Amino acid sequence: MARLREFDTDRAVEQAMELFWERGYEATSVRHLTERLGVGQGSLYAAFGSKDGLYQAALEHYRDSLASTALGELETGGDVRTVLRAMLLERVRIATVSGGRGCLFVNAAAERLPGDAATGRFVRDAMTASTDALTALLATAAGRGEITTRHDPADLAGFLVTFLNGLLISSKVIPDERVLAGHLEVALSTLERNSSRPPSNHCSRVSPTPSPDSIRRC
Repeated sequence: MARLREFDTDRAVEQAMELFWERGYEATSVRHLTERLGVGQGSLYAAFGSKDGLYQAALEHYRDSLASTALGELETGGDVRTVLRAMLLERVRIATVSGGRGCLFVNAAAERLPGDAATGRFVRDAMTASTDALTALLATAAGRGEITTRHDPADLAGFLVTFLNGLLISSKVIPDERVLAGHLEVALSTLERNSSRPPSNHCSRVSPTPSPDSIRRC
């Protein structure tokens, strides 16, 4: 019996992640994988069980890479908006590099759901973990008076995660880091602390049923 070729599985997972990220799941064949990894089909199946098994390993590697990057930003300290800006801009940078590959998680959700239950659970768990961590961060910042208290921290976190997912989809269409960074600033403005200033435009206090004259004045 021929001996299966031994190889570095960690490196193989990283290379597979890059390939799935570039091509998507369906467009990546086992042949593409064996050629990129430089191993035989038997070795690939022996290590990961199937193409699906390697795909799940690639998603896990992507999740761990993002978590490591986020942790590094958190350890720099600073106010929450500065930290969040750095974290989210890094996500945008990663998504727009190499012509705009987007986010592997968002790509997986768009391509594989709702039919792939395993991928659905994985992406959902990752999104929930991100939202929970962001909620805790925002709750602490709100308690310190660094950000608005107009909205519940969980709602703010959910909004930012949802916004980011949409932004990462847009990065595949418009892989322009500068443009996307501008959109990100608008989203971050929702964290601004409550203002005691009255509205500068009386039209912002229009009654539920405005008169034609008030509409024309606005």
